Amino acid sequence: MTETDTGAGTAAAAVRLRSVRRLYRDVVALDGVDLTVRAGSFVAIMGPSGSGKSTLLQCAAGLDRPTSGSVEVGGTELTGLSERRRTLLRRDLIGFVFQSFNLIPSLSAAQNVALPGRLAGRRPSRAQVRAALRRVGLAERAGHRPGELSGGQQQRVALARALVSRPAVLFGDEPTGALDTTTSRHVLCLLRELVDGEGQTTVLVTHDPVAASYADRVVFLVDGRVESELLRPRAEEVAGRMATLERHTGAVGAGAGAVGR
Repeated sequence: MTETDTGAGTAAAAVRLRSVRRLYRDVVALDGVDLTVRAGSFVAIMGPSGSGKSTLLQCAAGLDRPTSGSVEVGGTELTGLSERRRTLLRRDLIGFVFQSFNLIPSLSAAQNVALPGRLAGRRPSRAQVRAALRRVGLAERAGHRPGELSGGQQQRVALARALVSRPAVLFGDEPTGALDTTTSRHVLCLLRELVDGEGQTTVLVTHDPVAASYADRVVFLVDGRVESELLRPRAEEVAGRMATLERHTGAVGAGAGAVGR
């Protein structure tokens, strides 16, 4: 598999996967993936259902171990680390945003942002929490509980929680999937602004061509392999490419089980 690494000579690699395979018993979820994400770039991962998108995200973020191959984040090789070392690396270098906000209803926005650090024994200062909320435009909502916030505001609190430790890489798994169209665009604009204004490396798994169009680059997976990519994508281009891939995989794989997640 040829590595997709556009512009690698102009910036250091924030994430690098080499020949990554992930097997679940006899099911091949990832089949020799080579992928480099430049520091300060925004990459979207797409593919038909069962193509391995979530597995790729989990391996890249250190949430899962590949069966073979290597994964580096911020120049650190994850593959051989103990579970404790990987946990510490995730805490220090990686931020996560998911489709479900996972906020504690009884805690304020500020308390939700601070909670992961407190649980890890590294409680962020009030200034750090305020700065994280300010980055997502919610400084004035610090004392509000989730039930007093809109869905988009709750997702921005979840984003502030991921950003409070100033992670080297922000990973998102369908972070706009539970939002309405207008609110989704606001969150995507914020992600784009973080990349452009602060150099925040971002890797996003999505099914939404419009969401993918906010990225610098879209990488398409098919059957656990990198099939192709688009640079400076437009939503209609992404939608067209996905339609082609889904027709192809539907014809080839009719009646077969999913290869990956």
